[in-house]
Amino acid sequence: MQLHVKGKNLEVNESMRSYAERKLAKLDRQLKDPARVEVELAVEKNPSIADSHVAEATVWVKGRTLRAREASRDMKASIDELADKLVRQVHDLRDKRVARRKHPADATEITES
Repeated sequence: MQLHVKGKNLEVNESMRSYAERKLAKLDRQLKDPARVEVELAVEKNPSIADSHVAEATVWVKGRTLRAREASRDMKASIDELADKLVRQVHDLRDKRVARRKHPADATEITES
């Protein structure tokens, strides 16, 4: 898995980068295909927004692009929630692929209805 962490209105230090890498390592265990992951960490400058720490990620896997966005008061909490969302999306994608492989006739009947 190729992971790229960048910041917007924020300097990404080494501890934040390693934290994001550690949390998104869950994706590497779920994905069999080589994937490219881009994480953007940002701080919103609007004082009326309480959840100003935003984490966005894009995952490019074979044939699909998965995206997730999470905002909270703390950057680490945003990264945690983002990782959970992405793991759930990858899990659902993998389950769809397995279901189509096991029951190809059932999948075509469902789409035709």
